[in-house]
Amino acid sequence: MFGLPDIASLDQKLVIPAIMALGALVLAVQSIIGLVSDVQTQRIVNRRLQFKERYATHNEAMVELRKSRGLDRDGNLALSLHWLNQLIVRSGLQFQPARWAVMAAGAATVAGIAAFIYLGGLKAAVPVFLLVLLAGPVLVIRHIANKRAKKLAVQLPDALQIVCRSLEAGHPVATAVGLVAREMPDPIGTEFGMTADEVSYGMSLTNAVQRMAGRAGDPDVELFAATVRLQEKTGGNLTELLKSNTNTIRERQTMRLKVRAASSEGRVSAMILTAAPFIVMAAIHLLRPEFYGRVINEPLIQYGFAGLFVWMGIGNLVMNRMINFKI
Repeated sequence: MFGLPDIASLDQKLVIPAIMALGALVLAVQSIIGLVSDVQTQRIVNRRLQFKERYATHNEAMVELRKSRGLDRDGNLALSLHWLNQLIVRSGLQFQPARWAVMAAGAATVAGIAAFIYLGGLKAAVPVFLLVLLAGPVLVIRHIANKRAKKLAVQLPDALQIVCRSLEAGHPVATAVGLVAREMPDPIGTEFGMTADEVSYGMSLTNAVQRMAGRAGDPDVELFAATVRLQEKTGGNLTELLKSNTNTIRERQTMRLKVRAASSEGRVSAMILTAAPFIVMAAIHLLRPEFYGRVINEPLIQYGFAGLFVWMGIGNLVMNRMINFKI
């Protein structure tokens, strides 16, 4: 009979060392997990502080931090293509155009070779190569920028609460903004840190916050910048305005989540309808390769597939408009 071993039959001299070894293993795993977590948190929180440790003055660190984001030494856009430069700044990535070009060329080469093998010669390989080379990096950076903007919007209410509590304690605005930079992780920590540095070196709070809104690319941050501009022009209690701003942002985020939940069925339906033809085509090609192989070179079939893909794209655009709402 199979079952658990009889504890009484075990050698008592081996039980205690086994228990101690098991406990040591558990403690070691917990220590490793805690160490990795602390290192990750330290890396995220102190990303901006790394520049201050490398350079003798805060001014030099601020200039290098700007350059690493794709800005010039004064904090303005460094590239002539402003839309691309703005997208790079909003993504939060380190500005490394040479590395990006090499990665894009490698991905385009792989995609071109795959198109040459499976889609039939240079007529298909060259457009695929150019498409991946030129549009691929932009789409990837845009995806990272949108993801970063969403994360920043989630962190913004907590950051504003820290600012409010610091102002209520009697701290100046620059100190309150700098407290967010020390306590909050990226991306909100780095953005508020750059704002605090600009205020410390003579820039007005309104201009510094407006620059942060431009770097973030999120409407909630723009609302925060508008609140600061309003307080500067009309006066009033900045703490109360920021509290009202925080409540408004939280309500808007709650409404976005409700809309996303209400449109979840439409999004899943769109994904299923988009993926189903490709899954069926792949299954047929694997089970019966001759089904498409006999007619794939016919011009009518090729034009028909092209028309179907265009029609599918139009359908996806229509469904995207139906399930995405501006709030």
